[in-house]
Amino acid sequence: MSIRSRRDAFPTPPPEVPPPAAPAGAGAAVSWLTRREQRVWRRYLLMTSQLTVWMNRQLAAEAGISLADYDVLVRLTDTPEGRLRVTKLARELSWEQSRLSHHVARMQRRGLVAREECADDGRGALVVLTERGRAMIEQAAPAHVAFVREHVFDMLTEAQVDALDAIATSVLARLAADDHPSSA
Repeated sequence: MSIRSRRDAFPTPPPEVPPPAAPAGAGAAVSWLTRREQRVWRRYLLMTSQLTVWMNRQLAAEAGISLADYDVLVRLTDTPEGRLRVTKLARELSWEQSRLSHHVARMQRRGLVAREECADDGRGALVVLTERGRAMIEQAAPAHVAFVREHVFDMLTEAQVDALDAIATSVLARLAADDHPSSA
């Protein structure tokens, strides 16, 4: 789907259309987004969804893995032992534990990861990077990094990169302070 047709999927209401009324019992009046804020928010949503689609396609074509596979493998390679507790991995990925369990099972069947009992806690489980998983991320990483560089960082100035970092840091800090489900 082209960006043009995606943009049309998020039409901005004409200025004469009032915002919808708040549901009964909603409490304080809603502070609706301005036209500028709507435009920025919708572009952000479109950008993140388009990047996700393109990265999934690139990783599938180059390495035969999904972006979700790549995210799991990156987290495991970020640890010296190549292993993480399931609960910690779910938290780092902002995934529900059941989603991670199903995804890890699919990765296990392909030999990318293994699952082991935690030696110091019989109730806990570890996700462990296999040699095949390490080879897969080593194959995938160069093209993935090149994609991210070409489609994001090469077009940004240093000031824009700093602004993007500050924005992400602020939003993530607010979500963590609000005890958002993804930080729990």
